[in-house]
Amino acid sequence: MDWMVIEKSLEEELHLEATVREIRACEDLEKMRGLCVALTRQAWHQTKLLKQAVYRVMELEAGLTAE
Repeated sequence: MDWMVIEKSLEEELHLEATVREIRACEDLEKMRGLCVALTRQAWHQTKLLKQAVYRVMELEAGLTAE
């Protein structure tokens, strides 16, 4: 399951940390609400996409073993 290990470059790690710090420093309630809504929608979409991808991989694997 090595493909599930996320490898981050230093640049990616620093960008993520800067974004996290910006969020922590934010005191604008409306901005935070907007961010939460966007993240909730994105998480839902990604979860749905991953479920569909897993289902598709299972279909493909079943097709390969049936032959």
